[in-house]
Amino acid sequence: MATATGKLSGHTAQWRDEVALTVIMATKGYPGSYGKGSEIGGADALDSETIQLFHAGTRYEGKRLVANGGRVLNVTALGASVSEAQRRAYEALEKIDWSEGYYRRDIGWRAIAREAEDQRP
Repeated sequence: MATATGKLSGHTAQWRDEVALTVIMATKGYPGSYGKGSEIGGADALDSETIQLFHAGTRYEGKRLVANGGRVLNVTALGASVSEAQRRAYEALEKIDWSEGYYRRDIGWRAIAREAEDQRP
């Protein structure tokens, strides 16, 4: 927010040791033709210590959150491992009620495979 408003000076970056993984929710039809204005439920209740929701193509119509683009929401989860962050992200995505939205279900699979290899004796 500080960057967007031109007030970045005086802010310090905060680093964390956890892994972060982001899954994007897009409007059905994206990247081709897609509709706008479909209501998104449950998204506003997701922000927590381990889940952060970033809006990309959304807008409010009164109190209703609606899709206003192709790439609409970014659900970012933290975890001690990629596997844990992925599990948290997908659990959060399941709480979003948006019939016109979709997301890939394979995000992070390469990193999870590397984690599994690293844990082999």
